[in-house]
Amino acid sequence: MFFHTVLMRLADPDAAFVARVEAYAARVRAELPYVRTYHFGSNLASRSSEYRWLVVAAFDRAEDHERYQLSRVHQEMKAFMAPRIEQLVAGDADTSEL
Repeated sequence: MFFHTVLMRLADPDAAFVARVEAYAARVRAELPYVRTYHFGSNLASRSSEYRWLVVAAFDRAEDHERYQLSRVHQEMKAFMAPRIEQLVAGDADTSEL
């Protein structure tokens, strides 16, 4: 499996903003069959500092992650979110060799 995680500090994520990002996440799940799991939501870790939002995704292969990165829905979501992202940390892990 290939895992992709993004931690974000967002500026003023009001209910309308969160609902629209959740709608993009639903589109990712519906439109991209090679995305195994995809979640946008609150970061529940008490030690998360100011990274209160996250995306967690899983793919069978790294190549599927690359397809997701280039997909129309992901590009639209990034463009919508960009003005509100104050800081972002991404992490990827490939566990297929374990």
